[in-house]
Amino acid sequence: MKKLFKIAIQMDPWSKIKPKTDSTFIIALEAQQRGYQLFSYVPENLSLENGTVTAIANKFSLHPHKKKFFTLKKEEKIKLDSFDIVLVRQDPPFNMNYITATYILEQLPKTTLVLNNPKHIRDYPEKLSMFAFKKIIPPTLISSNLNDILSFHKKNKFSIIKPLYGNGGEGIEKIDLNISRSKKLIRRLLIKYKLPIVVQRFIKEISLGDRRIVLIDGDYVGSIARIPAKNSIKANLHAGGTAKKIGLVFRDKKICKLLKPFLKKNNLFFAGIDVIGNYLTEINVTSPTGIQEINKLNNIKIEKIFWDKIQKKLS
Repeated sequence: MKKLFKIAIQMDPWSKIKPKTDSTFIIALEAQQRGYQLFSYVPENLSLENGTVTAIANKFSLHPHKKKFFTLKKEEKIKLDSFDIVLVRQDPPFNMNYITATYILEQLPKTTLVLNNPKHIRDYPEKLSMFAFKKIIPPTLISSNLNDILSFHKKNKFSIIKPLYGNGGEGIEKIDLNISRSKKLIRRLLIKYKLPIVVQRFIKEISLGDRRIVLIDGDYVGSIARIPAKNSIKANLHAGGTAKKIGLVFRDKKICKLLKPFLKKNNLFFAGIDVIGNYLTEINVTSPTGIQEINKLNNIKIEKIFWDKIQKKLS
């Protein structure tokens, strides 16, 4: 007999969720259909009280075919150590609030499974974790020093710059041999984010798409190519890109094989890696997305695989 899990989801407010595209929604809906007991809370309602992790949360239910697609019951204070699973699903920004939440969740006993592992989503942010795989990433610099950035860029001739902790295609720019224009774009990014930025050699295969490859418990479960709009280099679906069906191409199989031991070891159960041409460009573990788009194009249900693997992990 399958156990009926008690689950808490740390997430953005339900009012901000788009049920037709959101990965958290489809994961929660599958959990509901399995009869699991579901609560949700926003990160600011997470507390550490005398060593006990608590949250002000709502029990909820989902109604996928109605305009009001969710119902929240009255707020209550819950102790997260009484839950089987806590899913960390709020979108970045990856900032001190996010980091503090990971410290708090680390206080939970091992009897509560936290996915992804809070210590390791803190230790391996998207645009830094890829440096564990130097042989399969494009030439990349992370710096806030303008001279270093320009020197690195001149070697590439064409580069992509982006904020270190951005998401959804935010702040991405292509810089070229026009050094005056490039300086302006670099300075703008440095001033806006007040952090080092990512400078990466431009990969011309972006015209074929930025591939989002989803790995669950280290195993490949599906992928899509996100094609940039005309005259754009932004492939992210939130930034105007369009989804196209695709399997494992270029050296995707090798990349997945290389990443599996790393993801398994660090309990990064749900990961969405980004690959352009032959190059790994990000390892998304804070709040991976793309499930619904992959499902529609491939006639699969990744959310079922997600919960089947958790069931197996906890059995």
